[in-house]
This record gives sequence, structure tokens and C-alpha cells, in this order.
Amino acid sequence: MAGNDLGGLLGGLLGGGQQGGGSSGGGANILGALLGALMSKGGGGSNPLGGLLDGLTKAGLADQAQSWVGSGENQPVSGAQVKQALPDGTLQQVAQDAGVSPEQAADEIAQQLPQVVDKLTPSGQVPTGSLEDIIRQQQL
Repeated sequence: MAGNDLGGLLGGLLGGGQQGGGSSGGGANILGALLGALMSKGGGGSNPLGGLLDGLTKAGLADQAQSWVGSGENQPVSGAQVKQALPDGTLQQVAQDAGVSPEQAADEIAQQLPQVVDKLTPSGQVPTGSLEDIIRQQQL
């Protein structure tokens, strides 16, 4: 549903080469499941990106999150850092939706999230509006 739609949009954002299934579960599907889970928990309404970045900031990852929004080099995060930053139960829901273990989901999110946030924030600010509209407006 919402996660699957977001997964398709994020697949295009990540270059269209991401395939669902396989051992990794597909980065776009996992990110779509994450954003869908955050939307369902009220994390930012129809645009959970701001809520996700706030959560990362509160978890001590402000420098990394800001590097993705800004114009400099994207700083990496680890799966363990992502796991600590997400609201309780979110990672388990994402992993279940994507058909992977929570550890695999956290690692995939850590790998893909910096480039997705970077592409969704070309002006150095988190855009407003629904996430689907933002992706489509930027023709990503």
C-alpha cells in the first residue's frame, strides 16, 4: 500500500535499478516501508522525512543528518545507529513489511538513506508537502 507506492517512487529515486526480493529485500522497498511506517505512526503526516531527520538528530546523529541535507559530502551512518534512532517497533515493522531481518533492514536503511535524503533536499532544506509530491515534482 503506502509503503509499496513509496518503494516504487524511491526505486526511481535510487536510479531505478533496485529490485525487490533477493537477499537484501531491495533498498527502495525497505525505505518505502520505513517511510510508510513513520507516516502511520504520525511521524510527519504525509511527509515523514522531517520527522525522520528529527529522530536522527535526537539520537545524536545531527552531523550526519545535516550533511545529507546540506551541499557537502554525505556522512555515513551504521545500521546500529539507525536502529537506535528509530521509534520503538518501527524497525521490526519495516523488516516484517520488507521480508528481511531487523538487522538487514537497519543496514539497508543506513546504506540508502543518506543518498535519498540528499536527493530529496537539493536546496539544503527539507521540503514541505507530501513525500510523493516532492519526489514527483523533482522528477526523480
